[in-house]
Amino acid sequence: MPRLCLLCVYSIGVLTLFWTGQVDLYRTQYPEGDSEDYEPRVFRDSRGVECRRCCEPGEEPPQHDPPQNLRVVPHINITILKGEKGDGGARGPYGKSGKAGHMGPPGPYGHKGLKGSVGSPGEHCKSYHAAFSVGRKKALFSNEYYQTLVFDTELVNLYNHFNMFTGKFFCYVPGVYFFSLNVHTWNQKETYLHLMKNEQEVAILYAQPSDRSIMQSQSLMLELARDDQVWVRLFKGERENAVFSDDYDTYMTFSGHLIKAESEG
Repeated sequence: MPRLCLLCVYSIGVLTLFWTGQVDLYRTQYPEGDSEDYEPRVFRDSRGVECRRCCEPGEEPPQHDPPQNLRVVPHINITILKGEKGDGGARGPYGKSGKAGHMGPPGPYGHKGLKGSVGSPGEHCKSYHAAFSVGRKKALFSNEYYQTLVFDTELVNLYNHFNMFTGKFFCYVPGVYFFSLNVHTWNQKETYLHLMKNEQEVAILYAQPSDRSIMQSQSLMLELARDDQVWVRLFKGERENAVFSDDYDTYMTFSGHLIKAESEG
């Protein structure tokens, strides 16, 4: 009888421990204080499936308020709705130029080109010339009117621009000219000559009466146009006016030449 009682007590103890362990599996643990830190207990059943307990039996699961202004946005496949490619837009304005970069290294030399053909010959440079030098061997005396000094000796007369009959140089090549006049004065007589351009007096050769005869000269440059005339005349004065010569030697000379033609710039 005591042996049977011990066996019964032992069996009842084992069953009590078994059921106590099963109850702990379904007991929800809440920490003391705030219930917001509650973590559900995880256990596995006999099949090995994980189960998470969130509430005690007979309790309602926590309800959460749905979010406000919730909208359902449909998903659209853009690739299906893609249209045809549009036309290109207008070209925009050019931007500001950037800073110049560093100069690069020089490139290689190119191949030598072929020799060109000879061109056509150019026009010859035209040179213009005009020159004369004339003299007089006869003496000349003044009278009641102006006298043109006519020369009887032709020293140089290029292209016959000086007219020996009229005693005048005619300009056929416009430009700048140089002229010179040389005469011999007469003793006790006045020597008074004008160097003329057309009908205008441009220079005077003058010598007062003297006991000695001397050589007197005058020179100048003139800018002449086409058909201008340059010549010498004896002035008509109140006193006796003369130029000396002895019919053998040349005491009077008149010369001129072109320095620069107008066409040469």
